[in-house]
Amino acid sequence: MTRHRHLPNDDDISAFRDALKAAGVRPIATNQADPGKPKRDREAHLARRNAAVESSAPQASGRTSDGRVEAVRPSEYLEFSVPDLPWRAFSQLKRGQTAWQAGLDLHGFTLEEARAELESFLGDAASQGLRCVLVVHGKAWGSTSDFPVLKSHTNAWLREWPNVLAFCSAVDIDGGTGAVYVLLRKRGL
Repeated sequence: MTRHRHLPNDDDISAFRDALKAAGVRPIATNQADPGKPKRDREAHLARRNAAVESSAPQASGRTSDGRVEAVRPSEYLEFSVPDLPWRAFSQLKRGQTAWQAGLDLHGFTLEEARAELESFLGDAASQGLRCVLVVHGKAWGSTSDFPVLKSHTNAWLREWPNVLAFCSAVDIDGGTGAVYVLLRKRGL
């Protein structure tokens, strides 16, 4: 059985156009797609990232006053607590049983932008009386540096912050070793 295509004649085409016009359908003004915003310049991005890595090369001292931090591995588990924190509170934090109330994702930030964002975020969280927050720093798997810059610096910065009682790497569903839960002091203490 052979199929024959029925090609529209001029009467069919004009009837179709009249029906569209009666329905209020108008032709599109332009025949070009919107390409969206341009992608960032990859070479410039890599140059900025490499400059940040060079300015923060790891040292064994672990001090951050001079901008140098101790490097951590991408999959390394992070944890810290003040000496007088109750064991149960830290244990619940490590098991992911303390619900986090706000989160910050540092992906895509430069080192200076990340520090400013983290300080602002922690300040806002403390002023709002939040008890536990999540900070996603990533593992830098796609990075050209030898160590995860944001993860290493986040580890150092959180240890310096006075309102941080404890922090530890998150459970897998919340980001695993690419994120940390941060336990904050209660307001007024």
